[in-house]
Amino acid sequence: MDFAFPRTAINYDACVALILNTPILAADEMRAADRATVEQFGIASIDLMRHAGQAVARFVEREYPSHRRITVLCGKANNGGDGFVAARALAASGRAVSVLLLGDPSELKAEAKTAFEEMQLVPIFAPDEPSLKSPHARAVLANADLLLDAVVGTGFKPPLRGVAAALRDRVKELDVPIVAVDLPSGWDADSREFSPAEAFRANAVVTFTSPKLAHVFGNLAGSVYSPIVVADIGSPAEAVRSSLNLTWAGASHAITEPARPADSNKGMYGHVLVIGGARGKAGAPSMASLAALRTGAGLVTAAVVESILPTVAAITPELMTVALPEGSGGEVTGKNLDYDQLLEKKTVLAIGPGLGQKPATEAFLLELLEKTQLPLVLDADALNILAKHPEKIDGRTRPVILTPHPGEMARLAGISTKEVQSRRESLAREFAVQHQVTLVLKGWRTLVAHPDGTMAINTTGNPGMAKGGSGDILTGIVAAMVAQHSDQIAEGVNAAVYLHGLAADFAVAEQDEHTLLAGDTIAHLWRAFHFRPHDPGGYLWLQGLPRNLRMQAKNLMEAR
Repeated sequence: MDFAFPRTAINYDACVALILNTPILAADEMRAADRATVEQFGIASIDLMRHAGQAVARFVEREYPSHRRITVLCGKANNGGDGFVAARALAASGRAVSVLLLGDPSELKAEAKTAFEEMQLVPIFAPDEPSLKSPHARAVLANADLLLDAVVGTGFKPPLRGVAAALRDRVKELDVPIVAVDLPSGWDADSREFSPAEAFRANAVVTFTSPKLAHVFGNLAGSVYSPIVVADIGSPAEAVRSSLNLTWAGASHAITEPARPADSNKGMYGHVLVIGGARGKAGAPSMASLAALRTGAGLVTAAVVESILPTVAAITPELMTVALPEGSGGEVTGKNLDYDQLLEKKTVLAIGPGLGQKPATEAFLLELLEKTQLPLVLDADALNILAKHPEKIDGRTRPVILTPHPGEMARLAGISTKEVQSRRESLAREFAVQHQVTLVLKGWRTLVAHPDGTMAINTTGNPGMAKGGSGDILTGIVAAMVAQHSDQIAEGVNAAVYLHGLAADFAVAEQDEHTLLAGDTIAHLWRAFHFRPHDPGGYLWLQGLPRNLRMQAKNLMEAR
């Protein structure tokens, strides 16, 4: 692509280094990172703006190749400056570009003024609300097949007023995609809201350097399948600092990327023991076990009651099984169980899928926890049993990972589900630190809170996962990652949560969220492992899939 001015080189090795340590920033921390980049590392502000605008233009070129008529909506501050740069670059690449400026060009300052002067395009001016009714303003909106929203960005505090609010209402009526520059205009960068009504709509978001709180907590692009990407614009990793102790779970995907050594053997990748399954509940331990195998554990054994053992064993021939004592109601009991034999040579225990909560099973679980110091992944009925015995929730002597949904979290914390949902972030962090456990609080933007007070947030996954079996699969994936990365528990759990959601996203790309089964997620794990969230174009994919992968999925569906 031949831009109107030379593209300043980006050090993509440095970009990857920043991605591998991806802090979530507050708005003032983003401004501090920009200042440090300029003042400490000598990178000019105008170059940061040029890099940002060009990154947006490259994204549009790559992800929207058939959209040729583009209108760029620009404000008077730096977000508008990014839009001016993007407009120039897109025009130079052969697009028909119009610019709608919300203000008087004489009011532009500093880098935005420079970018405007370099743009070499004649904008349509909209200095006040009535001008949106002018033929020129209406024409550039009506004729566009794609809009770039560069009205206001990270530094803006809602609400939108005047011409910006009028423009927001106008573009909501248009049936064209909108790519937001930095943020959908009107969205507070520090907001944890799901979807504020006063912001512009967006179909994709391109932000810069590092995600802000709104990018990871909000439904910015209107759909979990729409892209939200972070573009490197040249800020060194050393310039990016945050006190939020909140990172992006997908950064931990990096621990899966090195190839396994040629002299690998199954003993190098751990032995997961899945304990669960009562009579009539063979599916849960089966799915957890299969997920652990597909995630790379060297060996997986499913320990279930004898009546369901043949069903569980049939899930795949690679799975080993062991029969647990069975009570009269088909429940797991510890009666006459040789615990030492059960636990021998195991690396990690995954306990809970389909386990049930009958008194004999409760006694079995409590005795098991006393007899082992192996790492634990606890889910489902194991969590509900532990909620009655909170003193047993203790990760001080071995890694303990809990994976509750909000209802289970409410029982663990002794509060209502509504309260859990009202303070997910603080509650997860407090609970993890208090009990010295890793807590995976499932839901919209699953949180992974660690014993040291740090927290990761996941941005993959979709509504099709709201179906039985999804949690069982996550249990298996987490256990397998812990088994393989026993010296990197936090990274392993973060990566497991990310891979789980990403595999489901790949599955839905080839079918539909209504038809998604938990087993479909397992079948697409290989795609999640192959995916690189940091691509050669310098983008970090927080959410959504690149166009080439979406097209592959579409072609596969059509071929079927």
